[in-house]
Amino acid sequence: MAKSGQSGEQYMPIVDRGARPGTVLRIILLAIVLTISAAAFVVFKNQLENEIVLGILGVLAMVGIFFLVSSIIGFIEVMPQSRPDDLARAFLDGHEDGTVVTDRKGRIVYANAAYGALTGATKSSDIQSLETILSRNREATEAIYRLTNGLHEGKAGHEEFRLMKPLKATGSPSGSGAHWFRLKAGVLPTEDTQKSPLYIWQISDITSERDDQERFFKELQNAIDYLDHAPAGFFSAGKKGEIFYINATLADWLGLDLTKFQPGLMSIADLVAGEGLALVQSVQAEPGLKKTKILDLDLRKANGQSFPVRMVHRVSSMRDGAPGESRTIVLARAGDDEGDQSASIATMRFTRFFNNTPMAIASVDGDGRILRTNAPFLKLFSAVVSQDDMERGALLEAVVHESERTHLREALLAAKDRQSDIAPIDALHPTDETRHFRFYVHAVVDQSEQAPEEAAIVYAVEVTEQKALETHMAQTQKMNAVGTLAGGIAHDFNNVLTAILLSSDHLLLSARPSDASFADLMEIKRNANRAAVLVRQLLAFSRKQTMRPTVLNMTDVVGDLRMLVDRMTGTNVKLEVDYGRDLWPVKTDLGQFEQVVLNLAVNARDAMPHGGTITLRTRNLPASDVAALNRRDLPEADYVMIEVQDQGTGIAPEILDKIFEPFFTTKEVGKGTGLGLSMVYGIVQQSGGYIYPDSEVGKGTTFHILLPRHIEEPVVGAENSGVPPAPVAAVVAQEPTDLTGDSAVVLLVEDEEAVRRGGKRMLETRGYTVYEAGSGVEALEVMEELNGAVDIVVSDVVMPEMDGPSLLRELRKSYPDLKFIFVSGYAEDAFAKNLPADAKFGFLPKPFSLKQLAVAVREMLDS
Repeated sequence: MAKSGQSGEQYMPIVDRGARPGTVLRIILLAIVLTISAAAFVVFKNQLENEIVLGILGVLAMVGIFFLVSSIIGFIEVMPQSRPDDLARAFLDGHEDGTVVTDRKGRIVYANAAYGALTGATKSSDIQSLETILSRNREATEAIYRLTNGLHEGKAGHEEFRLMKPLKATGSPSGSGAHWFRLKAGVLPTEDTQKSPLYIWQISDITSERDDQERFFKELQNAIDYLDHAPAGFFSAGKKGEIFYINATLADWLGLDLTKFQPGLMSIADLVAGEGLALVQSVQAEPGLKKTKILDLDLRKANGQSFPVRMVHRVSSMRDGAPGESRTIVLARAGDDEGDQSASIATMRFTRFFNNTPMAIASVDGDGRILRTNAPFLKLFSAVVSQDDMERGALLEAVVHESERTHLREALLAAKDRQSDIAPIDALHPTDETRHFRFYVHAVVDQSEQAPEEAAIVYAVEVTEQKALETHMAQTQKMNAVGTLAGGIAHDFNNVLTAILLSSDHLLLSARPSDASFADLMEIKRNANRAAVLVRQLLAFSRKQTMRPTVLNMTDVVGDLRMLVDRMTGTNVKLEVDYGRDLWPVKTDLGQFEQVVLNLAVNARDAMPHGGTITLRTRNLPASDVAALNRRDLPEADYVMIEVQDQGTGIAPEILDKIFEPFFTTKEVGKGTGLGLSMVYGIVQQSGGYIYPDSEVGKGTTFHILLPRHIEEPVVGAENSGVPPAPVAAVVAQEPTDLTGDSAVVLLVEDEEAVRRGGKRMLETRGYTVYEAGSGVEALEVMEELNGAVDIVVSDVVMPEMDGPSLLRELRKSYPDLKFIFVSGYAEDAFAKNLPADAKFGFLPKPFSLKQLAVAVREMLDS
């Protein structure tokens, strides 16, 4: 379409080699063919037979009928109608951008009038390709090269470049000088996929557009420069407090490097020092409105120093009440500012001091209404009362749990009566009972003129961590005391069980299975062994049981246990195992840890009487993730976490802290000893790990076991390191076939007479010569009487006057090669740390049978 006042001829394409031949030409050719055919019939009518004429007429008739039918159904078009591509051609003809269409070899197929006007061409012979016109400009040539490569790959694109002269040589003086151009290139779709594709190029002069952009950019730069160097600081923050802009003045005050500033990475919390953030966050606007407030606080410099300022803080709020963006002007308040009056400076200093104290402070009137607070108060109780609530006369009791509000009212009445020595009040947070606070109420004796209604000053300190430490310390002391008691009981009970087992073994040696007493003796031994299991559980809790730690992979351990756990949990309980990838190695006792998993799995099964799913889960817990567990006593280190999760009834919060105590059980009488979880706790602790339960009533319980990652340390010169050989195990895989003594001399040192007597009698039945001693001092006397003619010493660890380790050190001074076996109900580690690094000895845990004692002595003599 032509512009107003101009003819449409200027939009005629200057080159159009893609148009079809005209319709008139086709009609003339058709008429000539028909005329020639008719003339041929007239000239040669006598030479043609009737049959040939009839045949030709028949063929022509068929062609005519085919043509008529095809034209009716639209298969053949007599007078071509306007096509959609005609509309596209008309659009290109009148497009204001210079448009040129080329084939793959760069030959021009089409160029519109705008292209001719832009390049100065007036006729088709003057048209040149863009590559020819722009060949003298390097930047333009590179742009065409990139676009051409993209077109060969079927990709459209655009480039912008700058020329020192316009494209056409002639023109008005205003057209001289540097010009900017935008060049676009694309691939024209063709109906015939076999044909070579056509490329469309569009070029436009964007000099005026660039001039407008440059003018706007300069104006913007000037505005930013004015704002940056204003005599006041300024920053703009987003909805979450993230700072998007900070001017150069404020950055200079705070010592910030603007070249490293990135919008959104710094927040208001990074700028404000102390508790001033609570003051900033307390400024909240009504939904859909804005609010401005003046705040006196300190900002934090890059070097950590405080910088006193006065802030004019303006916040906005969304229509739904959500916080919006904020704009803040910052005024420096130097202490030696001559323009400030002394009263103003004093007020500012008091405000800064008031808002930076480490405790929450509030002044209240005689009715308990809050008059004024500092920033820490707003921070501690932001979820209960806001600045607006206090302006509307909120009561102080709103920040105290309802169970202690009566005591607070009594304290405020005492303050109103100007009494002194008002007792502090310990109270919980009104909405979060896990947080503890202590409130100190002091009467205001001399009311000021500024606040004559002020009756009391209330100080609040959060003591949640202190309460947690007190509770944890009390629980730790309780567990240690119970553990010490359990260990002492287990030690004494081990001696009794050892005497019972040795006596029953002695009687069984002289009894025959057909004897009437044989079954009773076996029952005595079986029950003694059952009691020994309970003793081991007590020792596990007190972390004094015998352990044989080895390096393990938890994936293999859990995989081997899966079938056993599945069989123990029954048919109505489903077991799922979630293996972690590339688990770190850990070091613990395989058998003891299997007991941990089995015990927790059985407890999980009992917690789901109607069935459910038990999940065993393993994963690595790097040191960086430890803090997220929020466990105070858990050091930051690498751990392997094993979780046992059920969908059972859960554990009530009031008993969750007691589940690891010995003899504590929630099961019915006769269905649990209360030692299972205490044993689990002791094994994990003795392995250097930690165990934590998470439970929710009605939803289930998860036990988290954290074992420290084991890192192998290179052993240099291990053959001379003095590391003692592996102690003799209580149960030996391959026992010596010959357990007789061969007249070997044994010194048996034991303070428990029944154990000593039973051990002496048992060893003598095996052919040993046995001397006995009731203490370490007595053992030294026996050795002196025998002139050291002893092959092996079997000694208890805990004895009066001189314990077993002290006896070993004294004997090795005179008899360095003397063989030695320690017997104890405690773990080997409990006393081995008191021995020299090169001390070599065997170990036999109590209680033991005659056979186990004979195996231990025989193996040590043969080693």
